[in-house]
Amino acid sequence: MAAANMKAVKLRIKSVQNTMQITKAMQLVAVSKLRKAKELADNCKPYLTILRDTLTTISIGNTDFQSPYTKESDNSKWLYIVIAGDRGLAGGYNANMFRFVEKEIQGRDYAILPMGKKSLEYFRGKNAEIFTDEFDEVARVSVSDCFELSRMICDAYKKGEFGHVLMCYTNFENMLSQTPSAVSMLPLSDFAVRKKQEDEAVATEESGKTSKDSGHSHKAKKAKKPELAPEYDTSMQEEERRRFHQILYEPGSEEVFNTVVPEYLAGILYASVNISVASELAARRMAMESATDNAEEMIEQLTLYYNRARQSSITQEITEIVAGAEGGGK
Repeated sequence: MAAANMKAVKLRIKSVQNTMQITKAMQLVAVSKLRKAKELADNCKPYLTILRDTLTTISIGNTDFQSPYTKESDNSKWLYIVIAGDRGLAGGYNANMFRFVEKEIQGRDYAILPMGKKSLEYFRGKNAEIFTDEFDEVARVSVSDCFELSRMICDAYKKGEFGHVLMCYTNFENMLSQTPSAVSMLPLSDFAVRKKQEDEAVATEESGKTSKDSGHSHKAKKAKKPELAPEYDTSMQEEERRRFHQILYEPGSEEVFNTVVPEYLAGILYASVNISVASELAARRMAMESATDNAEEMIEQLTLYYNRARQSSITQEITEIVAGAEGGGK
């Protein structure tokens, strides 16, 4: 009985060792891929910055500016772009994203654009309306795919199929923390708000000049522009403001703006895909590292149990031998 038990423990140790080799290899692969994903995400930032500055320049420099991407639609239907993983073994990465999306879609009329095999499987299981399933493997989404997807979304938005477009992805904060996040893609309310705040700042300056001319110079000096977030800071010199108004766009600023918007959204998509992939790899690295540590601890415990059982078996055999020798001597 003891020999059979020892054999089972030995087989269990061998099985755990094989599993530990797999988890260790998956951990190393995740670390290797994570570096590349982070580099791709960082390389997108200068491109996004230039496009965002161009859009802001156009929206500020045109007082009669209008665009279908900046005004809100009467349609209350939402399109959710949900970026999840292609496979499991990544801790709570996918589960946390789906819980986050469930809170977002609660009580809303919506359709889903899944990116990632787990995302497609989850929302097909819920019988949700799928906008398109062409991008079901997020690890293989390329720049050209993001441009194609961006144009599809913009066309659907302009046709009035959706009134809001929201992207849900996992933000990579550090190696130990990845947080589900959401970013509004359409309408571009950011630019509309920024333009409104710019007009208010100009009106405040003109009001201050008028007060100064009427003898209220002290109050005019204390007049301040409304404080804005750093990315919406509209404080600029008069010379720069004049320079913005002197820029000419062919065939027109509105056409340029409407052309740049899909490019900008494609950049956001590509950056978010890379950030999500980096988050998935970081979560998988942590999960595999934890699994490897647990396997090592289990092997230590099983080895200790095996050695004790072996020692007990040897002691029993010696006792039987000694007892047999004493009985034979008598």
